Amino acid sequence: MSVASVSGFPRIGQNRELKRAIEGYWKSKNDLETVRSTAAALRKRHWELQRDAGIDLIPSNDFSYYDQMLDTAILLNVIPQRYRDLGLGTEDTVFAMGRGYQGERGDVTALPMKKWFTTNYHYLVPEIDDSTVIRVNGTKPFDEFEEAKNLGILTKPVLIGPYTFLKLARGTEATPLKLSDKLVNEAASTYAEIVKRFAQLGARWIQFDEPYLVLDKEEGDVELFTSLYEEILAARSAGSAKILLNSYFGNIADIYDTANGLGFDGIGLDLLEGGEENLAALSAHGVHDGTAIFAGVVNGRNIWRNNYAVSLGLLDAVAQVADEVVVSTASSLLHVPFSTDGETGLSDEQRKHFAFAVEKLGELREIANLSSASDEERKASTELAANQALFDGSRVSADPAVHDRIDHLTDADFTRQPARAERQRIQREELGLPLLPTTTIGSFPQTQDVRAERAKLRKGEITQESYDDFIKGKIVEVLRQQEKIGLDVLVHGEFERNDMVEYFGQNLKGFLFTKNAWVQSYGTRCVKPPIVWSDVSRAKPITVAWSSFAQSQTDRVVKGMLTGPVTILNWSWPREDITHEEQTKQLALAIRDEVIDLQDAGIKVIQIDEAALREKLPVRRSDWHSKYLDWAIPAFRLVHSGVKAGTQIHTHMCYSEFNDIIRDIDAMDADVISFEASRSDLTVLDAIHDANFETEAGPGVYDIHSPRIPSEEEIEARIHEILEKMDVSKVWINPDCGLKTRGDAETWPSLEHMVAAAKAVRAQLSK
Repeated sequence: MSVASVSGFPRIGQNRELKRAIEGYWKSKNDLETVRSTAAALRKRHWELQRDAGIDLIPSNDFSYYDQMLDTAILLNVIPQRYRDLGLGTEDTVFAMGRGYQGERGDVTALPMKKWFTTNYHYLVPEIDDSTVIRVNGTKPFDEFEEAKNLGILTKPVLIGPYTFLKLARGTEATPLKLSDKLVNEAASTYAEIVKRFAQLGARWIQFDEPYLVLDKEEGDVELFTSLYEEILAARSAGSAKILLNSYFGNIADIYDTANGLGFDGIGLDLLEGGEENLAALSAHGVHDGTAIFAGVVNGRNIWRNNYAVSLGLLDAVAQVADEVVVSTASSLLHVPFSTDGETGLSDEQRKHFAFAVEKLGELREIANLSSASDEERKASTELAANQALFDGSRVSADPAVHDRIDHLTDADFTRQPARAERQRIQREELGLPLLPTTTIGSFPQTQDVRAERAKLRKGEITQESYDDFIKGKIVEVLRQQEKIGLDVLVHGEFERNDMVEYFGQNLKGFLFTKNAWVQSYGTRCVKPPIVWSDVSRAKPITVAWSSFAQSQTDRVVKGMLTGPVTILNWSWPREDITHEEQTKQLALAIRDEVIDLQDAGIKVIQIDEAALREKLPVRRSDWHSKYLDWAIPAFRLVHSGVKAGTQIHTHMCYSEFNDIIRDIDAMDADVISFEASRSDLTVLDAIHDANFETEAGPGVYDIHSPRIPSEEEIEARIHEILEKMDVSKVWINPDCGLKTRGDAETWPSLEHMVAAAKAVRAQLSK
């Protein structure tokens, strides 16, 4: 019977127990012991679930209070001095680095935060300076290994590998990290020491995650990888622990021969996102004697049932060249919800098509069993027959109206007239905004009273009319507050929306929704993506009534707020029976209808958020345009190409690296774009400057994912930094992102400081 291995498991708990415990601690509703005991209970349950499902190699140290990259930084002693100076305990240091700290011990911002490759998970960027000494600091991974061992479960410790860690780290002030021989040697020696410690504790396998290997290689990368692992692999002589080099999110064909030659005990290959290239590399270079191939065939990034016939075909192909094949998840299951158990909102006919983390454990075990079965045993397998029945092509029927509309699109539907420079001139005249106009990204705090009213409506305790009156009251309240502090372009606050994607999905045909399918996005922040089940179209206007009401309550401009088609798809669970391009076109047409209706209702500024545009950019640069940008950028243009010249189209992007696609972003042909920029130290400014960026832009001037309140002077300094690289006539002033997750106590003072800073700079410029 084949060995089954899991790369990682969700840590938030089936009912987000970890989130509630940690946030309760932040709000002083419970103590650290409550957090620790909740964490221990979750680890125990998750290990036992995997053991009971028949998983042979169960991960440990995949648990984190905040982020695994952050944990790795702390383990390696990569803790900037400003956090050490706070004098906090272990957990509080984690939280300070992850979300900033403002209190009696000091005032520090959080580490930068970026997307974890092509996922919606965010990692904390380690910061290494000249004084950094990499060494083992703390005992977290060893403690958790022992914790599982005491439960009778021998786990496979998981760590972010040294190559990925160093490639994702940065220097101070957003400067590129210079990988000195000293730093590389310290990293290699520290990881070698970690291997020796685990061997002494009785570990049989140690998994080093190296997803950065799937990216294009720069000069010196292969040498860096080799120099790191030569010493680490040599440490195996100190014990019996085997080392697994685990890759995912793409292929490692360009470095497989090198990795194979180093003699790892196991090499993990993603056979879903990099299958063709990885299989070709295996065929071309073979497999080192004694090396097991961990074949990633169970998808850690989708919620659809595995097609066993496809997985078995991949495993059979690997078995042609590898003596030992371990059946594995293609990546950590961190990126999928916990379980379909309790999803009563889905019918049995719908639910049978889905596999969340717990169900994927069962799939993994069944595939492993079938992989070692004979052809006759496979033919007789009831599990295989039942699985194949899910893929008979009868799940959904096409919507002829949707396909007919797509078939009749022309080039003119993707091009807005007149040209942007002329539009911007017209918009300045019609909107009459001041220099450095101030605005927010869209949402305002979803406070307890808002959530309580939504819950009452859901339970039938209040009428729709009563709920709508409540929301109108919140809109008026937030408009008055924005007017009071002096914002130039207002928003209605989005109080009627539970989530920027789910809300639109609920008002479009073709979506399904879950009750508890939460996935971790960053820290304790979780999202519940909707499911694209069938063809998508708009049944009726979605936002027009709320935006029209808001505009009727003020003389100032109020932005209409929409989510763009690429982001809706990227932050949903997409179909796998048709292409992402086709699904995005369907969504683009639905949102296009909403844009036109908003304009016809008198809304002069419309923001179409594409926060997740960068997220699904292929990991290999050669695939960027042909496999993604060539259809994603036109999809955005399709949404807004039908509006008048005087209607100002905004978009927003957050927590991604924009510099390398800045010209493609400009080609979206929006009039204004707001970027996350503050937490990444405004690094996007150089790209904007060098690309002669035509779109007006608002690089975020403060980080909304931290509870700290920036001072007026701090924001004023950021504005001046922006003006060094941008034409003042094209600069907008705004926060990094929406304010939904913040509280009123930090939101309004921060915005007051932002507006005051903008006014101060205007006054200086007028002299």
